[in-house]
Amino acid sequence: MQKNMYFDYFGDDCFGAVTEGGRLVEFHLDTNSSTEISGNIYKGRVVNVLSGMQAAFVAFGQEKNGYLYAGDIPAGAYIEPQQPLSLQVKAGDEVMVQVAKSPIGTKGARLSMCLSFVGKNLIYLPKADFCAVSRKITDEEVRDRMLKTAQKLAGGDGGIVMRTNAVGAKPADLKEEIKYLRGLYATALEAYATASVGDMVFRDADVHARLLRDVDLSSVDKIYIGDEKTYRRTEAALRRTRVKNKLVLYDGKREMFEAFGLEEQVYKLMSSRVPLENGAYLIFDRTEALTAIDVNTGRFTGETALEDTVFETNLLAAREIAWQVRLRNIGGIVIVDFIDMAGEDHRNAVVEELTRCLKEDRAKCNVSPMTELGLVQFTRKKVKSDTVAMLTKRCPVCKGSGYLLSESYMAFRVKIAVQKCIAEGYENVIVELNAGLYGYIIAKRRFTEDIRGKWAGKRIYMIPHKTFHDEYFTVKGDNNPVLTLPDTAKLLY
Repeated sequence: MQKNMYFDYFGDDCFGAVTEGGRLVEFHLDTNSSTEISGNIYKGRVVNVLSGMQAAFVAFGQEKNGYLYAGDIPAGAYIEPQQPLSLQVKAGDEVMVQVAKSPIGTKGARLSMCLSFVGKNLIYLPKADFCAVSRKITDEEVRDRMLKTAQKLAGGDGGIVMRTNAVGAKPADLKEEIKYLRGLYATALEAYATASVGDMVFRDADVHARLLRDVDLSSVDKIYIGDEKTYRRTEAALRRTRVKNKLVLYDGKREMFEAFGLEEQVYKLMSSRVPLENGAYLIFDRTEALTAIDVNTGRFTGETALEDTVFETNLLAAREIAWQVRLRNIGGIVIVDFIDMAGEDHRNAVVEELTRCLKEDRAKCNVSPMTELGLVQFTRKKVKSDTVAMLTKRCPVCKGSGYLLSESYMAFRVKIAVQKCIAEGYENVIVELNAGLYGYIIAKRRFTEDIRGKWAGKRIYMIPHKTFHDEYFTVKGDNNPVLTLPDTAKLLY
């Protein structure tokens, strides 16, 4: 099955995608949003300690204070190992903290003083005194060999976790990588020494670097990059590897995500209803605490007994759910309401199928047995906001019961439509859109690079309307040398 990766930049936003057989399996978006900060390290100050909850709240330069659990403080970090949290940190202490989970909804970020620096093959834990091997490496002989290698590399200077990629890595590459990761820590310590409370002293890799680091590139056929600067940077980073031959600089006339059919698949993620191939469907319902998924037979009636019809639908649902939670980056607790089945063997088979499919996910998942009510609970490691949350904003009309597409994403959709008109040969493009969206595009200078590049010599007019819905816009091409436009029409830049 063909497996490809795609990267493109739109202003400060980095879009990343992974497809298998042309179907989107992962979509990531990094923005300048202050809420997506997982992996970053800050200089913080303890605001207060709640001994009864074994947690502290830490100010670290964000809108909401982060919370620090006792288990996320290295033993003996302050006074004595095994002492209550209240004795290890106190209000006013300055601490170096790493964001373990970005703030989500009304919850502040989860912080940790057990720092980690992630590489392609290794994870360096400067505050730890142990070594470990990824659970995905199951061969005991390989695990033993990897553990001995980790202990040798650690040499008493922090802890090391061997990732799955380390199995095929050369010893020289492992030594070079741990040296690099230790250098990152040393740089963070230097920055921390002179930083003020709230300053960031280490920034984690963006989605482009993160995917290249975390995905097994030997299994990838092509890596398409829509930004020349990023392409050159990636080419330099992969120069000594065989992977460099997989890099492709996309220079097509149409926007890359639209040309490869990715944008249509991303847009479908906004829907809470997901159809199954037999006519049944799933309903996704997000809450702050968990995600509920309901399985419905829909128009599928089957051709045999009811039990067989229900079993077939639940198997399809299990496969699609595993795919969707990975694609939507749904984390935390997930509750699935499968259709009731009478047979115990059928119930077990559905749970086994869900478990098997979730093993394809790079995020850690744990599945519980099905209850008598047909409910299955599983957890998926959550670090960042899910994809739908990243691509939407709270609706000012419904006060949070629904959503609207964000200005950034709407501007991206406008860009795709304009690019399509130009690719079709039009010299003039007329866009009519919501006045607020127009103001956002102008204020953020979203299309500056396009005007200087692919759109050079074209005339792009925008007509803002105060009465247009936030998500409504029209784009049309025109090759007439003389245009009749309203006085409100603005020539872009």
